[in-house]
Order: sequence, then structure tokens, then C-alpha cells
Amino acid sequence: MPPKRLEASRKSIEQEGRILLAVEAIKKQEIPSIREAARRFDVPFTSLHHRLAGRTNRAETRANNHKLTPNEEISLKQWIFDMDRRGAAPRPAIVGEMANLLLAKRGERPSQTVGKNWVTSFVQRHPDLATHFSRRYNYERAKNEDPKVIRAWFDCVLRTIQENGILPEDIYNFDETGFAMGLTATAKIVTRSEYYGRRSLLQPGNREWVTVIESINASGWVLPPCVIFKGKVLIEGWFEDLPDDWRFEVSPNGWTTDEIGLRWLRKHFIPATIGRTRGKYRLLVLDGHGSHLTPEFDQLCAENNIIPICMPAHSSHVLQPLDVGCFAVLKRSYGRLIENKMRLGINHIDKLDFLGAYPTARAEAFQTKTIQNSFAATGLAPYDPERVLSKLDIVLRTPTPPGSRPTSRSSQFTPRTPQNLIQLRRQASSIKAILKRRSLTPPTPTHRMLNQVFKGYELAMNSAILLAEENAQLRAANEKKKQKRRRSTRQIPNNGGMTVQESRKVVESPAQVVEAPTLAIEQPLAAPILVGNKIYQPSGVEKCI
Repeated sequence: MPPKRLEASRKSIEQEGRILLAVEAIKKQEIPSIREAARRFDVPFTSLHHRLAGRTNRAETRANNHKLTPNEEISLKQWIFDMDRRGAAPRPAIVGEMANLLLAKRGERPSQTVGKNWVTSFVQRHPDLATHFSRRYNYERAKNEDPKVIRAWFDCVLRTIQENGILPEDIYNFDETGFAMGLTATAKIVTRSEYYGRRSLLQPGNREWVTVIESINASGWVLPPCVIFKGKVLIEGWFEDLPDDWRFEVSPNGWTTDEIGLRWLRKHFIPATIGRTRGKYRLLVLDGHGSHLTPEFDQLCAENNIIPICMPAHSSHVLQPLDVGCFAVLKRSYGRLIENKMRLGINHIDKLDFLGAYPTARAEAFQTKTIQNSFAATGLAPYDPERVLSKLDIVLRTPTPPGSRPTSRSSQFTPRTPQNLIQLRRQASSIKAILKRRSLTPPTPTHRMLNQVFKGYELAMNSAILLAEENAQLRAANEKKKQKRRRSTRQIPNNGGMTVQESRKVVESPAQVVEAPTLAIEQPLAAPILVGNKIYQPSGVEKCI
């Protein structure tokens, strides 16, 4: 906190202490008048008068312009506790979505929404809530960053670009990324403040590995992916509802191999980029993985005017655009989608579930601006090594403007069953006003009991809203499961990978009819034949083939 604000806060606390002493002195009749007490204790007369009238200190009262009412915040907090007890503590974004759902169910037009920083303020207002990072597992990342080695690599890149006349539009980066299908991402969650450290989060059980080869261009576009599943044959159901240019491969462990890397270069990268090349050469930035350093890979690149350049060891997290900007967003988005399935009770993620979630996560990660920023952050396009060497990290925060709430309220009371929170509050105010006019007395136990009844009704309505949303998500997940069960499990022979378009041609082609060989059939014995005076008796059995 700035020094000026600290000083103002200290003076405010001291003044509030003197006001409390003045109030106590007046109540004990030690000072005859309010004005005299204000003069002796050096406090404002108006503030002292308000305290004696029962008005509380501003610092202790609820702030104005709160989007949710106290009862709505209680309902939201109870939902957070319930999700946390089930091992599915929500992310801040999900808490904001539920708050917007409560605002939308009020029936106001136009409907309000909470701001970008509302969840942070909500957690700070409630001491029994806190934000922690969920932790999936501990890991060590190589941090052997030698500035001399990195600068020498940038010099090599610049020399290669200048000697071959490579344009920025012809710079590519490709790499593989792996997914354990049933693992969520590490994320910030809202949970109870009594927990210390990182909160455990339930994970679906399947950890089968799948590898995806992705490639991006410095101008901001991404090539179709190549998905590598663990298996021996391709399944027809994998190719349904996917673009024609996606490619599938299989390997014994779900990892890439030298052969898969070579096929990807020959059948995937070269056809997809040759028509979009501006100059003569293409620069392909890659890491030092074994499948990228084979003689066949290098020869194929030379034959097609592709110049591969490898990064130094343990430096892909600062030099590779895919690692710096895209893969982190990709895995975070995929982990969020799997986490949503886990909250709905889906505890096993298979290949079809992966293919259902990955296109959505990929669309969020590989956006034009994200790709361009990734190349810029690594100093490749535009060429600027200082972006890496200086380690600049600037975070911009935009304050959320305060929202406006309608203040007009109808004074006419028509008894009817309330259907939303706005109608409930109006009816409660009307009933209280009628009782006050008829009794002409201060609030009685009847008013307090009515307040409790309306509060319970409001909490029940808020809980019903949250449960209805969860039920809708469960229905959608169940419909996805039904669609998955209807998918074909027909096997397609694996002859070195296949695109979606190629698989459709195989499926749509008529099956070859294999005719069974004709079996030998025994004929019954022929009857004796009378010719003249002689009888001819057949001695054998004929067989027709």
C-alpha cells in the first residue's frame, strides 16, 4: 500500500477510536452535550451524532454496488464448499459463470454480469474462502540457460536467413506434445481457507498416452495435426466428425517414431506448405529429438528446399514458439475440458473422448494472434534476440467499471406466486409495508420471522438454479456418451497412416466379395442298366467337381 494511503488509514482508525470514547462518555452522562463531546475528543460533530443514532462505521458496513445480494453470495459459497468436498473445487472462471447465472435468473432486463476481477474481490470478502493452485504432480524443468549459447544460436539463425533469402512468411516451427488422456491441468481453484498449500484435485483414471504433432507458421496459421494413438490398427470411429486434412498414426506406445516423423514430413508438411511458400526456401525450427535428426529426414528436407535448424539443448522453453505460447494454452484448455467431464462423474477418458475435446482446445490455443505472439516472444519473427535475453514480462490489468442497477420498483402489490428472485423481493417488501401500515409499530418478532422465511425461500431458489445448471451439464454429457456408443468400431488396415479423407474413401468403397470354393458332392449309386440280354452294374461312385 502507498505511504499516503497507509497514513490516511492510520488517521481514520485513530478517529474512530476517539468517536467510540466520546459515545461512551455521553452514555455515562460524563459530558452533557454532543457538541461539547465532539470538541473535547476532536471528532466531527456529524459523525458522532450518526454513531449515537445507531449508524455503523463505513468501514464495517457492506459496500455499495455489490452485484450479488448477501443471500446469493451465501448460496454461491455453499455451492463452492459442496464442489470442494467432492474433490472438484471450481476454477475462478467457473465461479464467475455461476454468479452470472444467479444474476440472469433474477429476471432483470438487461441482465447484469460480474466483472473480470469480481471473483478475486468475492474471495477476499469471505475469510473462509481462498485461492490455491491445484497440483497434479511435481516436476523438474531444465533451466540451463547460457546467454552465450543462445546468442550464438540467434546468430546462426540470422546467418541462415540472410544467406538463403528466407522470408518471415516461410519460417515454421514443429514439435510433438503428449497427453495423458485422463489428467487435468494444474489450475487456480476456489476452496476453503483452512487448507494450506496446494489443494488436491480428483483425476479420471485413464493415463493412456497420445502424441500430437503440430506445426505453425510465423504469419499466424497452423497446419493440420497428426494424432498418434497407441495401437496396431486404425478405427473407423476415429475419423468421424473431423476435418479431412487431419492425419492419424498408431505406434506401440503412443509415441512418435523415426518412420512416423519421416511420413509426417513427406505426406503432411511438404504438401501442406509447398503451395504457400513465398520464397525458394523454408526454415523449419525444431528441437533435438531423435526422430528429427535421422539422415533420411535431413535428405528429404534438402530435396524439398527445407532448411531444418535445431535449438540448443534444454532451451525449447524459451526458444521454441510452440512451447512458449501455444502448448501451454492447449494443455490448459484440454485439462479444463477433462475437468468438466470429471465433475459430471465421467471417470474414464478414452480415445473418442480425447477426439471430442481436442478440437475445442486446439481452436482456443492456435489462434492467429497467439501464434504471431509466440514467434515474436522467441525473437524469431520479427528477429529480435533481446526479447529472449532480456526476459521482459509485462502484465496489463484493466479495471472493471462499476455496473449500474435499476432502482425503480413498482409500489403496487398483487398477490401471486413469485417465480424469480426479483418477484420474491418485491413481494417481501410489499408484505412488510402492508404490515407496517396496519400495525403502525416498530418491527416485531413477526417481521423477523418473515425475514427468515424469505431468506430460506431465496436460498432454496438459488440452490435450485445451481442444481438446474449442473443437471443440464449432466444431460449434455450423457448425450455425448450415447453418441460415442453409436460410433463405428470397424477396423481399418494400417498401411502407414491415413488422413480423414482417405479413410472415408476406404469406408465408402464396396467390400470385396470373396467367393467360397465349390465342395465335392457325392452322388448316389446308379441303378443297373438292362441292354439286350446283358445287365450292366456300375462299379464306382461318381463325384462332380
